[in-house]
Amino acid sequence: MLVRIVAVVSSSLATIFSSILPLYFHYDLSAMSVTTVATVLFLGALIVHGFLTHSLNDLTDYYSGTDELSPGILSGGSRVLQTGNMSLQVLRHISTLTSIILLLCIGGFLYFGQRELAILTGVGLWGAISYSARPFQLAYYPFAGEWFSLFPTMLFLGIAAPWILLDGIPLWAWQNASVNALFCMAWVMVHHIPDRLADRQAHPVKQTTVVWAEDTFGDKGTKLPCYLYFSFVALLLLWISFTRPFGALGAGPLLLYSLLQVAKMDTEDVVSITTVEKRLLLLAFSTAIWLGIANF
Repeated sequence: MLVRIVAVVSSSLATIFSSILPLYFHYDLSAMSVTTVATVLFLGALIVHGFLTHSLNDLTDYYSGTDELSPGILSGGSRVLQTGNMSLQVLRHISTLTSIILLLCIGGFLYFGQRELAILTGVGLWGAISYSARPFQLAYYPFAGEWFSLFPTMLFLGIAAPWILLDGIPLWAWQNASVNALFCMAWVMVHHIPDRLADRQAHPVKQTTVVWAEDTFGDKGTKLPCYLYFSFVALLLLWISFTRPFGALGAGPLLLYSLLQVAKMDTEDVVSITTVEKRLLLLAFSTAIWLGIANF
């Protein structure tokens, strides 16, 4: 329940696949070396995303009260506290132990000269802590959580494998990582829609980008943050089309279908929102894999 493996696979693992598939198909690298790096990256993502981020988020949202009030099916935390499957003490131990392990990993990577892995682990640690933990709690401020916590974590995960295995980071890696990170941010905006009423009643108020947009623009503003990040994806695909037309040609319809799903979504119906969330997860994974395969 805590790890929420579907979310980890559809975001973190998809981002890793998007960067390693070109390394398998278009570079003179051993399959073993690429697979080893991909495995290390996935284990790191599982620890950072599945354990640390989720445990800290559950703790923070429990104390503010938003998870208690949320009607969300996929949102509203992992529900390990609400169902009694874990205690506050267990969650605190998980978050503390995971943080210590990651700090020890950073020290070990630096000692053995693995600068890239040390930086990647540091970025992941920052993303998890800054998103939910005091004094930052960036998830409680509009735009801050996604841009200063989520985006850098996903971007660095997306460029990680080429950065480690190649002399430099190729353009396609930056492109794939950016598209995947922004797609993930758009999904998070939909993810926050069912929680917006509970977020307003939290102490402190969890003013997500969705809450801010609805307060600023009214009911029409609820979907605007998702549309905003998808528009950034569209601009990136336009850029990609000049160097990798086949990649952009395949990703474009996936983006269009995603936009249509959001447009049809009933923001007052939790089931409707959850259905769109699930479809967007599949579309995000498909986009990541396509960009990894169609590297031309």
